Amino acid sequence: MNIDYKTLMDKAKEASQNSYSPFSRFAVGAAVLTSTGKIFLGCNVENSSFGLTNCAERTAIFKAVSEGERELVAVAIYSPNSDSCYPCGACRQVLYEFQGDEQEIEVITENLGNLEIKKLSYFLPNGFRI
Repeated sequence: MNIDYKTLMDKAKEASQNSYSPFSRFAVGAAVLTSTGKIFLGCNVENSSFGLTNCAERTAIFKAVSEGERELVAVAIYSPNSDSCYPCGACRQVLYEFQGDEQEIEVITENLGNLEIKKLSYFLPNGFRI
């Protein structure tokens, strides 16, 4: 599948505008691309009970899964508060859960205006599925 990295990052930037982050003031947006070519957006949603907070990546992934999509090929992650915004450990594992058997998920971030593309295994070398 041909991935339009810039469009995916633009969608992540768009999603970051909906962030609900009154506690950390660290807005994050994510855009996930499925194997069928659909794009799902998510933003971080904080809660005063911090354990109930949800990251942008997981919000986008859960939206995709709730719509019947089970195989992700790429995720773009953006924060206006940071030069590079990488997935947390929980998001790395959830991404791994929905990675296809044939293609490793590509993680797209932006650093000083330049797109960085890395395979999920760079962030999670020994992910697991049951």
